[in-house]
Amino acid sequence: MNRVYDDLILHITTDKFFIESFSEQQVLLVIDRISHELSLQPNKGQIPPVASRKPIHGILGIINLISGPYLIVVTKKVLQGVICGAEVWRILETEIISFSRAEHHLTESQKEANTRYTGMMQQVLSTPYFYFSYNHDITHARQRVDSWGHEQSLFERADKRFVWNKHLLKPLISNSKMHCYALPVIHGFVSSNPCTISGHKFIWSIISRRNTERVGTRLHTRGIDSQGCVANNVETEQIVECGSDVCSFVQTRGSIPLYWHQRPDLRYKPPPTLEVQKPHLEAFRKHFDAQVGRYGKQVIVNLVDQKKAEGALELSLKAFHKQSQNTDVIYEAFDFHKECSKMRWDRLSILMNRLAQYEEQFQYFHSKQGVAIKKQLGVFRTNCIDCLDRTNVVQSMLARRNLQTVLVGLGILPETARIENQISVEQLFKTVWADHADMISIQYTGTGALKTDFTRTGKRTKMGMLEDGKRSAIRYFKNNFFDGFRQDSLDLFVGNYEVSPTEGVTHDSPALSSPGDVKYWSLPAAFFLSIAMIMLTITVPSQYTTSVLVALLFWAGILFASGRMLLSYGPDYVNTPKLLNAPHNPRNPSKI
Repeated sequence: MNRVYDDLILHITTDKFFIESFSEQQVLLVIDRISHELSLQPNKGQIPPVASRKPIHGILGIINLISGPYLIVVTKKVLQGVICGAEVWRILETEIISFSRAEHHLTESQKEANTRYTGMMQQVLSTPYFYFSYNHDITHARQRVDSWGHEQSLFERADKRFVWNKHLLKPLISNSKMHCYALPVIHGFVSSNPCTISGHKFIWSIISRRNTERVGTRLHTRGIDSQGCVANNVETEQIVECGSDVCSFVQTRGSIPLYWHQRPDLRYKPPPTLEVQKPHLEAFRKHFDAQVGRYGKQVIVNLVDQKKAEGALELSLKAFHKQSQNTDVIYEAFDFHKECSKMRWDRLSILMNRLAQYEEQFQYFHSKQGVAIKKQLGVFRTNCIDCLDRTNVVQSMLARRNLQTVLVGLGILPETARIENQISVEQLFKTVWADHADMISIQYTGTGALKTDFTRTGKRTKMGMLEDGKRSAIRYFKNNFFDGFRQDSLDLFVGNYEVSPTEGVTHDSPALSSPGDVKYWSLPAAFFLSIAMIMLTITVPSQYTTSVLVALLFWAGILFASGRMLLSYGPDYVNTPKLLNAPHNPRNPSKI
């Protein structure tokens, strides 16, 4: 496999970017800042002495915004771990560098929109975490990696579903000779840890890869699309290395594979709603045809409530599974909240016992000295509503059982021993899976996961419930008032939306939101003013007279009425995405 250069120097002049590798000093990657052309040139000392110089750790790609192209590079990294002999790095800092030296050619509205677009790019780049390897394909699970040859470049062989900068790399990958500069990155979670049990040393790793095909935020991106791609689709791989033995166990998660939505409207929990007159069965079949093709047999582990709005989705998913008549897809429903109510989390053993037969059938991938001796024949596809909190609890339990099986199979654990009794390894396992839950949750919702007290300690606690309440409140605030911008940022980053250089001239830029009129702000003003007045009415008077009580009732009435009105017009106050399906509003030429 051709590796990507890891020792780059970026030389910047007024008209060119020169990118030099110490590994290949005879050739320069030259990017013309005026014509925007990329070329490979012999290094003949053409870099001017006055050029500014900075070391970089990789090229993420090029994005076209209103002012022109921007070069995105990695400026700081940290070693996350060594997996299967290859170093895996985490991106700490990036830089977005404009080809254009000034913005004099832009109108004021264009400058404002361009600043907003660069902010969107920075929003995604600052969302933890992006990972990469210079010489190892971390986009594929071990079973797929070991079945392929190594003659292709890192980008060519990568699973494009998980390459988050594939859109940004288009200018580089059009020329195969430039692939050694094209650094594919994944978004998700990576942890690699050396462990020891009774003198046996092994490396235990987790890699989670977030899919880019239906990328989005929690309440703005749900369900499935016409191509069979689902929201919050994550592939999670557990790897154990011991000497020349490598074992891998893959699970997936993804939104309920039907057309449904749960759009934010200021209510704490908008009801999930199945969309009528949509080709659900067709999309369901597309999704699982792809899943079975990639992973083998599937077990749908559906953890949603089996009553009210979630119950309607559960019944629909069960019905479409039956209609699909796909014998490679098995359906297992478990009402997590009902079964584990009143802190009875030990009842998860009921689900684990039901799934045990499939885990035994599916096995796991095992190679020795690079030769596969066992293959994983199927995966568990777990979902709840968000595919976060409940999903992570169940995935961690399946992973623990697999780890037990693997360690016994490798002779690290005796058959009579339990991994739960290996204190250091068990604590590490709980901590990593809880950190994993938090990271996947932050990427989808903006906050850490719920129920991680169970993952960290093995039991549900009252302090954990209080922490869940705090995180739920933060989720509510972010999902209603910030996620529109985050959704736009993701759509821009992965190429779902491409910026037109004439935005702000031939038509309004969708990145710019128009301020609401007086009527728009009157309800929130009345709501918060009434809260303030109620607090003053309660705290300021030295004694409660009739007039004080009347005032208190008056402001309570204003609070109730304005609150009801706000909920009635809730969608108007939510921060919604603006880039996709935005109306094309031609600008008045007289105002240009």
